[in-house]
Amino acid sequence: MNRWVAGARPRTLPAAIVPVAVGTACAYADSAPRYEVIAWRAVAALVVALAIQVGTNYANDYSDGIRGTDERRVGPVRLVASGLATPAAVKRAAFLAYGVAAIAGLALAVAVGPELLVVGSAAIAAGWFYTGGRRPYGYAGLGEVFVFVFFGLVATAGSAYVQSRRLHQLDLVASVPIGLLAVALLVVNNLRDIPGDTVAGKRTLAVRLGDARTRGLYVGCLAFAFGSLLYVGADRLGGLLALLALPFAIAPIRTVRSGASGPALVPVLGETGRLQLAFGLLLTVGLVLG
Repeated sequence: MNRWVAGARPRTLPAAIVPVAVGTACAYADSAPRYEVIAWRAVAALVVALAIQVGTNYANDYSDGIRGTDERRVGPVRLVASGLATPAAVKRAAFLAYGVAAIAGLALAVAVGPELLVVGSAAIAAGWFYTGGRRPYGYAGLGEVFVFVFFGLVATAGSAYVQSRRLHQLDLVASVPIGLLAVALLVVNNLRDIPGDTVAGKRTLAVRLGDARTRGLYVGCLAFAFGSLLYVGADRLGGLLALLALPFAIAPIRTVRSGASGPALVPVLGETGRLQLAFGLLLTVGLVLG
């Protein structure tokens, strides 16, 4: 695999794709009885989400790399720590991705409203300062909050908002399970890295909670994601179609509960990503069908 593709961490990209799909489906449902969406705005929202995700992955690689906190890490390749790319090159890649997000976001802001500039700027800043800057909040155990807010609430409800310039109850309710699944991806990533992060002084939420409670948090995120579908279904019955994604949760939950650690947890990242995609696709279809 190309080093830059690997460094972009493709397994994390469902966290960017799913909220845009679900948010756009919410907008479609919200626009009844006309049932329409503006296609180019949906594409632009997807570009923004993907570019911020990739930019944040590169920014995380750069910041952790220069701090030396990736030296004991297992799992997906880290460009700086492995010496596959210089810190300057990875930093440029992060800024390039954020630049792409900014351009697509500017087009949306012109069409929808300047409030999107504030939201977009906040999302980019949150991505950079997750592990960047003097006091990265990811090192203080707040990464899951960022993920839930920006890859759950903001990305999902925001994708609906760019269609109609309004927010509806369905947009907010549907964003909850999407945010929880994105958090689950970060939780299992940090669960795997507890030993190395502890030595490096990186106080992620997983380090603060400890191994056992972090495993419980992962299972809880998945359980509450599916449980919250009851609220989605109360607004839009078709949303319950996402319950069919339950089988995708079995393997990662079984592995996490088994006490697997280190490299044995790497497959769970892919399995959680596939769960996100299945859940998101089914929820999107369900919302469209009603």
